[in-house]
Amino acid sequence: MKTFKTSLSGYNKNEVKEFVNEVTYKYENLLTAYKALQKELELKNKEMERYTNIEASLQKAIIVAEETTNQMKKLAKDEGASIVNDAKKNASRIINDALIKADHIEKDSIELKRKIKEYKRKIKEIMKEQLQLMDEIDDYTDLY
Repeated sequence: MKTFKTSLSGYNKNEVKEFVNEVTYKYENLLTAYKALQKELELKNKEMERYTNIEASLQKAIIVAEETTNQMKKLAKDEGASIVNDAKKNASRIINDALIKADHIEKDSIELKRKIKEYKRKIKEIMKEQLQLMDEIDDYTDLY
């Protein structure tokens, strides 16, 4: 605490004036520093609010990206399952068609074998008849 010297008319005016000037100077400096700190605090608060908004936007973007990724995964899985099902159906159809063709070929083969046997039998009969005919011709030629 500051003490002042006294004079006839009270405290020493110069000392009091000097003290008041010093207090005023310090007060003004403190006030200026306080205002600067308030402005800095205000700027920091605005900056923090901006970063908070950016953070909120990024969190929303991440959530949207995750949801989109999950939807894409589900769609891909569903499409893959659909492709597999279609492939199974096509494979079954192809196998059935091949079995039907194989059955037709087997039936045609059996029919062809039967016709060959029949053809061989007929040729043998014709040859037998021709041999008989030749024997008969021999019999007629021996007579002359």
